[in-house]
Amino acid sequence: MNITAETVKQLRERTGAGMMECKKALVESGGDLDAAAELMRKQGLAKADKKSARIAAEGVVVIERAAHAAAMVEVNCETDFVAREHDFRAFSSAVAAQALAARPADLAALLAASLGAESVDVRRRALVAKIGENIGVRRFTVLESPQHLGAYTHGSRIGALVALKGGTAELAHDLAMHVAASSPKYLSVQQVPHEVMAKEREILTEQAQGEGKPPEIVAKMVEGRLRKSLGEVTLLGQPFVKDPDVTVEKLLKSAGAEVVGFERFEVGAGIEKKQENFVAEVMAQVKGASSH
Repeated sequence: MNITAETVKQLRERTGAGMMECKKALVESGGDLDAAAELMRKQGLAKADKKSARIAAEGVVVIERAAHAAAMVEVNCETDFVAREHDFRAFSSAVAAQALAARPADLAALLAASLGAESVDVRRRALVAKIGENIGVRRFTVLESPQHLGAYTHGSRIGALVALKGGTAELAHDLAMHVAASSPKYLSVQQVPHEVMAKEREILTEQAQGEGKPPEIVAKMVEGRLRKSLGEVTLLGQPFVKDPDVTVEKLLKSAGAEVVGFERFEVGAGIEKKQENFVAEVMAQVKGASSH
């Protein structure tokens, strides 16, 4: 059977695979271009599934926005080299656009949503097969705002959204920048879970008691430190990044505005990264080679 260079070239353009892989698939499928492409797709998806256990802690945060709504997604890969790659970035942007358009209920619904003729997850697996790294859509959020919506990305690793009632579009953008920089966990003290507050009070009480002060002084010290501690993790209690003399709460009051919601994503946050020990790895390879 004669497999022409032109047929191999066409299959390479369709699949993005290497020349030898394309030639092998054409031989297996009797020179049928469509059958070879389908065979490679199935083999590629199988390879993608094998890579799914590998840690992917690099990637991008992408925001797609409309007038009063925005979608933010985190898409992960294994290396920062792939995080800069065109096809990876195009896929990430397409996923964010789909999240904004479809408003899926959860991550499973987003992965099942359509990207052209395929689902998001099938497209993801095809990209894994093409690029050779584990790629995952980790999380997404869609935030709607009654008036102004601030969106900010710091490089492609941190993204923030702020929904603002009252105020201005500029203030919403500044607050999104603030959220990206200061990473508040809660909007206000009222939103801090009871168990978090109790644990913090317990830690501060132990610290204050260790300073040898009378119980009534300890109680006042704990409450003062607790207010300061909670202020640091709440958006309203934090000093505004552009004017640290003013808290975000005071800034909002002076502008007649109210934050009704915010979100912040940072690439790889909370993912346990593998610590590479290259010296040990090389030594193991050397020992393995010498034992043969």
